[in-house]
Amino acid sequence: MIERVLIVGYGSIGKRHLSIVRETLPNADIRILRHLPQFDVPKLANGSFDSLQVACDFKPNVSIIANPAPFHIEVATALASVGSHILMEKPISTNAVGVKNLINLMRSKALVLQIGYNLRFLPSLAWYRNHVLAGGLGDILSVRCEFGQYLPSWRPDTDYRQGVSARRDLGGGVMLELSHELDYLRWIFGEVDWVSAWLGHQSDLQIDVEDTAHLTLGFRNSGNSVGRLSLDFIRHDTSRTCTAIGSRGSCRWNGLTGEVEEWLEGGNGWQSIFRHLHHRNESYQNQWRHFVSCVDQPVDPLVGGEDGLAVLEVILAARQSAEARGVRTLVADLEELSLK
Repeated sequence: MIERVLIVGYGSIGKRHLSIVRETLPNADIRILRHLPQFDVPKLANGSFDSLQVACDFKPNVSIIANPAPFHIEVATALASVGSHILMEKPISTNAVGVKNLINLMRSKALVLQIGYNLRFLPSLAWYRNHVLAGGLGDILSVRCEFGQYLPSWRPDTDYRQGVSARRDLGGGVMLELSHELDYLRWIFGEVDWVSAWLGHQSDLQIDVEDTAHLTLGFRNSGNSVGRLSLDFIRHDTSRTCTAIGSRGSCRWNGLTGEVEEWLEGGNGWQSIFRHLHHRNESYQNQWRHFVSCVDQPVDPLVGGEDGLAVLEVILAARQSAEARGVRTLVADLEELSLK
């Protein structure tokens, strides 16, 4: 039974988690850990802390880590040490230091570590994955994936320059902030073997991180399958799509409309084969229910710590490739860093 819940961080995502947890656990004692002293208690919470030690003394059954990524590992390790299961917002960290140790610690204590790649819990993406893996497209030869949205339009009531996405010291930039795409590409098409990358700041946005990334990915277990991934903070016509190109046809997913379309060999146009228009909180609610079920069992979650680490290794390889002007970089070369 989950009686005590800690939410670390109270930005927009922390507030969303608080709402979802309170809806599903109306009688739980929910506390918020914030980095500055706070005298007001959020409406749906029972109290707040400004000290990690005091939060650990609370001994939460589960903790939701929703503070900036550079601080994830330190906070999660402390909470795991007192027996807390953890749902951690993506990315797992900004570097590999301590990540493997956290994963091993939680496994040794039979604790659940789930990473918040909530797109896996969209019905349309899950359906798309199952359809692609069913084999009707033949051999997957190529993958085209993109996500772009203008950063100031994300949260128009706030100053985008002060948000996590815009600041290097808080783990911003498209590679870390938009790493959902890397996670679901691995989930559908297999582990990434190598990456060639270009990262840059193309716009006049007042940020100190990359606003655009173009990656070429080689998938380890998919023969000659190669993917192209584009991510950006600069696109005014928001777009989120993934197209699998196979030897017998193509299939594409639209993450904004929840529609899956197919164009088979000999066809003359795209045919809609599935559609589920998700509501704003649907994937987060599904993610939370899955996490709770894993805690109750306990069993490994759909998106575990190893998945978070694998995504981070691709990001680190992409950064290394970009620094070398797009030289193909093996992700395996980065895995040694993760063992330290």
